[in-house]
Amino acid sequence: MRELKIFSGRANPDLAEKLCRHLHLKPARISLGQFPDGENYCKLDEDVRGRDVFLMQSTCPPVNDNLIELLTMIDCCKRASAERITAVIPYFGYARQDRKDEGRVPITAKLVANLITRAGADRVLTMDLHAAQIQGFFDVPVDHLYAAPVINDHFISRRFEGDEIVVVSPDEGSIKRAVGHGKRLGGSLAIVDKRRSNALEVRQSTIIGGPVEGRVALLFDDMISTAGSICGAARLVHEAGAKEIHIACTHGVLCGPAIERLRDAPIDSITVTDTIPVLGDKLLPNLVQLSVAPLLAEAIKRIHHDQSISELFRER
Repeated sequence: MRELKIFSGRANPDLAEKLCRHLHLKPARISLGQFPDGENYCKLDEDVRGRDVFLMQSTCPPVNDNLIELLTMIDCCKRASAERITAVIPYFGYARQDRKDEGRVPITAKLVANLITRAGADRVLTMDLHAAQIQGFFDVPVDHLYAAPVINDHFISRRFEGDEIVVVSPDEGSIKRAVGHGKRLGGSLAIVDKRRSNALEVRQSTIIGGPVEGRVALLFDDMISTAGSICGAARLVHEAGAKEIHIACTHGVLCGPAIERLRDAPIDSITVTDTIPVLGDKLLPNLVQLSVAPLLAEAIKRIHHDQSISELFRER
């Protein structure tokens, strides 16, 4: 069996350390930095010839810097004769640009997939893509993980009763996700009718389904970016009479006015995972960060031993 090595970029080193602890490994040593003109520098401080290499890097803000650093690490390992290179991308940036929804726009998700493949990645391990079809943009195998079991276990530990819960989809695109959470947590289903004015502005108008009044409302999404959609949905649910409102997502991007919006919204708790580090003034008093390190570690172990990844999500 070839040796397993895990290297981490600078986007989320804490997550890499956590998953290495679960695997009883030490993070492999790598030197990363920038030349005076801003160009990325990379040097492996360990031999990778013939090794099974996993490169951990979320392409979160600063997105372009982290993406180039990932590509540089992949190229470095390829030229150092690693036997297999897996790009571990807990949060895949540029995923929202996955189609031509109007004329004269790029499909940047495909472009980034091409860059990662052409740089030399043999496979990709990622989590909760904004659109599942992005897996098909890669010309190498993609293992797509879901944070739902981690988030569900958190809410189960809160001991909410099924008949007091209403699982709310903040828009039509998240209905499938809400249904999945509802199957595990119980409760009724409601959908917020969201109309997008442009790429940055949305308007919530009505709630379909329910009931909401007097219930504990749980709102799920794949990411919270500027928090406009989720906060608008939370206000609508609050006006409909929900007694508690809890929101959860896999990727806490939390950029622009997100923190101010979340602070002012009628939200009892905010749950995110550590696919993206949440630091500094983003650490709101009602924010809970769950770790996906055990899930990623188990997936890496299964990939290394050529075992099934889908088994991780059977009946969860």
